[in-house]
Amino acid sequence: MDSSSEALYTRQIRTYLRELERGDVAAICALFAADAQIYSPFLGWMHPAPFFAKVNAASGESRITPIDICVSTTGAQRATGYFVYDWGLKDGSTVKFECVDVFEFDESGRIARMIIVYDTHPVRTTVGDKYA
Repeated sequence: MDSSSEALYTRQIRTYLRELERGDVAAICALFAADAQIYSPFLGWMHPAPFFAKVNAASGESRITPIDICVSTTGAQRATGYFVYDWGLKDGSTVKFECVDVFEFDESGRIARMIIVYDTHPVRTTVGDKYA
C-alpha cells in the first residue's frame, strides 16, 4: 500500500467520525460505495442509508473523541477507527463507550464495508429498545 492510500483512508475515517458526530446522514452516506454493507452488533447487517437513518432517528446531541486510526500493514484496503462515543439519545439519556469501526475500502477509496465493534452491554442497558 502506498502513502496516498494511507492518507486517503485516514481522511475518509476522520470525515466519517466528524459527520457521524454532526448527524449528517447524507454526508455520511456519500462516503460509502453504492452497495456497501455495515455490521452493527445491535442491528446486524444493513445498507448505509437505512442504518444511519435509524441512528439519526434515535440520536440527540453526541460527541465523538477519536483515539487512533490504524491502516492495514498487510496491504489490505482496510483501516480502523478507534474512538469514544458519547452517544446522546433523543430522550436526553446518554451512553459512553469505546468503539472500533473496521473499514474496508473499494478501489476509489469509498467505504465498501464497515464492521462496528463495541461492548453492547452498557449500550443495551441504557438504550434498551429505543434504537432497535
